Amino acid sequence: MSANGGTKAIVAALLANVGIAVTKFIAFMLTGSSSMLAESIHSVADSGNQGLLLLGGRRAKRAATPQHPFGYGRERYIYAFIVAIVLFSVGGLFALYEAWHKYSDPHPIENWQWVPVVVLVVAIIMETFSFRTAIVESNRVRGTQSWVRFVRRAKAPELPVVLLEDLGALVGLVFALFGVSMTLITGNGEWDALGTAMIGVLLVVIAVILAIETKSLLLGEGAEAHDVEAIEKAVVAGPEVDRIIHMKTLYLGPEELMVAAKIGVPPCDSAEELARGINAVEARIRAAVPTARVIYLEPDIYNAAAQAAAEGAAQTEATEPGDVAGRSGG
Repeated sequence: MSANGGTKAIVAALLANVGIAVTKFIAFMLTGSSSMLAESIHSVADSGNQGLLLLGGRRAKRAATPQHPFGYGRERYIYAFIVAIVLFSVGGLFALYEAWHKYSDPHPIENWQWVPVVVLVVAIIMETFSFRTAIVESNRVRGTQSWVRFVRRAKAPELPVVLLEDLGALVGLVFALFGVSMTLITGNGEWDALGTAMIGVLLVVIAVILAIETKSLLLGEGAEAHDVEAIEKAVVAGPEVDRIIHMKTLYLGPEELMVAAKIGVPPCDSAEELARGINAVEARIRAAVPTARVIYLEPDIYNAAAQAAAEGAAQTEATEPGDVAGRSGG
């Protein structure tokens, strides 16, 4: 993902949410609508979340240190996970609490009845522009992936987070407009409580999705299948390598992939010749997958019999617990 594209989407969402939060709070103070209060807190939480994403992006740029030799790229994942927690607690749980409070003591909107409707319509327009920016920036890197796959597989967390936040904000505004409109039409404050509850459930669902996806990034994800295939082809594309014995990949940050591989090399006359061969392989890997910035290659003389024995032992070790469980269960 383009860092500039992610930052542009975050800034657009931040500006929209700050403006929307102020107008919603004014509308809440004039009308006392719980839907307006829930949406106000929602916009404040979103504004704070965008601030957290910007902070995470800035801190992730720090240079590596002896204590953190691979740098701070994963800070972007940490701050994205914090965003999910904030959205769940400050946004979702508060809205559900406010819905319960309003349902316990429902009352109609008596003052400035037109204010919440106007504010919500204006907010929908502003949020639509923010959502459009996130879609445009996401399309630059999404390629042919579906939106669901893009959110689930993106290694840079900012655009998926902003996309889901903006989508949640738009749907939440529609829920709030529904609750407020029905309250004004019927004079029954329970509709306002229902709109608030719908906003709370929506925010909790989005927060859980974000937390699950960000947790996977924090635990460490490997390269996508097409990148793994490109790396494998690059490794064996020259005469320096006979085969890949085994290989693992890991994202150290959204734009930094580590590649570690044990490679079978043909016998050579000197260490200098071996080093030149490894350097050539590394250059091919970086050309094939530019995000592969940290590469560790362990040369070895491939022994088919020894490798088959090692793989067989590993397979036996992996299946033994299941076999024992199966026998004992039978």
